[in-house]
Amino acid sequence: MTSDEQAIATLSRWLALESPTHDAAAINAMQDMILSEIADEPVRIERIPGRDGLGDCAVLQAGAENDRPGILVVTHVDTVHPVGTLAGALPVRRDGDRLYGPGAYDMKGGIYLALVAFRNAARLGAAIGRPIRFLLSPDEEIGSPTTRALVEDLGRRSSHVLVMEPARPGGAAVTARKGVGWFDVEVEGRPAHAGSRHQDGRSAIREAARQILKVEDMTDYDRGTTATVSKVGGGTAINVVPHQCRFAVDVRITNAAEGERMEREILGLEAIGPDVVLKVGGGINRPAYERSEGVAKLFETARTEAAALGFELAEVPMVGGGSDGNFTAALGIPTLDGLGVDGDGAHTLDEYCLISSIEPRRRLVEQLLRTL
Repeated sequence: MTSDEQAIATLSRWLALESPTHDAAAINAMQDMILSEIADEPVRIERIPGRDGLGDCAVLQAGAENDRPGILVVTHVDTVHPVGTLAGALPVRRDGDRLYGPGAYDMKGGIYLALVAFRNAARLGAAIGRPIRFLLSPDEEIGSPTTRALVEDLGRRSSHVLVMEPARPGGAAVTARKGVGWFDVEVEGRPAHAGSRHQDGRSAIREAARQILKVEDMTDYDRGTTATVSKVGGGTAINVVPHQCRFAVDVRITNAAEGERMEREILGLEAIGPDVVLKVGGGINRPAYERSEGVAKLFETARTEAAALGFELAEVPMVGGGSDGNFTAALGIPTLDGLGVDGDGAHTLDEYCLISSIEPRRRLVEQLLRTL
C-alpha cells in the first residue's frame, strides 16, 4: 500500500467517526481510534480525563528524556460539524485529489500527517536529542476552555511549537493570528403591559439596540479591530414591554495592547437609558499571535527544509481566526501554524483536504522534529 493509499484508508475511518466538541463520547472514541495507531510504538501516552462535560485530552511523549526544552506538536480532535453531517451533505468521499468529510481539512488531515511524522521520529529514540510531545486536544473549536492551561504549560517546556491547523491556499503557513475576545451583555429593564401601561416599562430591547450600535461602531479596520454582535435574544410576549435582552459579542484584535483596550471598552459599557441595568462578562480568550523574531526565524527554517524536500513553503499575512498557537506565541515561544493539510472548506459542508499535500507536509514536520 502506498503512503497515499494508507492515508486515504486511515483518514476515511477517522472521518467516518464524527467528533463534535460537545459530544464527549464521540471525542473519546476519536481519541481511542487515533491512539490505537501508535499503541505499539515507543511513545508514552498520558490520557487526561475530560471535565465540564467535554472529552478527554491526550499527550504523547517520545525522544530523549532530558531537561532540554522540547518540541511541541499541537492538534485537536474536535470538529464543528454535528453528528448527522455524514448522513447529510458531507459524506466521506474521494473526488480525484480531494478527500471530503467532516474535519478532513480542520483538522483530521493535519493530525494524520503529524502523527505519522511523530511516530517515525519516536522510533529514533534518544537520537532525537530532546523531548518531543504531541497534544490531542478535545475543545479547540470552542476556545479551549479546559485545555488552555495545559497548552500553555506544555508550551513553556518547549523551544518550538508546531501547530497542525490547516494550511492556507497553496499550502501557505500561518505566522500570525488575530486575538479573539468573546463577551456576553445582559440588559435588565422593567416589564409593563404594552398597551395600557407602556409608560411604566423600560424596554431592555431598546437599550440593547442602542448598546449594539455602540459596540459595532468599535470596529476599526485601520487598527485591524472588529467587533461583531453575533447573537441576540430577548422579550417574553408580543404585548409586553420587554424587560430582558441579551447579546453576544465577538472581538478580533491584532496585538495585546489593543486587546486590553477593547476589554476595557466593552466591560465598561454603561446604561444609556434610565432604570435599566447592564451586566457584561467575558474577555479576550485568545491573545494575539504576533509575528515575532522567533516566529520569523522558525518559519525561515521550515521554508529552507521544505525547499530541500522539493516544495515551496509560503506564508500569509495575519489571519483572523484563532488557534491554540495563539496561547504559545503570546508566551514568546516560537510558534509556526498552518502546517496541516492543504485543502478548503473549513467549517462548511464543502470541506476537503488535498491528498497530494499529505506526504510532502508529513516529511516537513518529521524533518523539523528531527532537527530543530
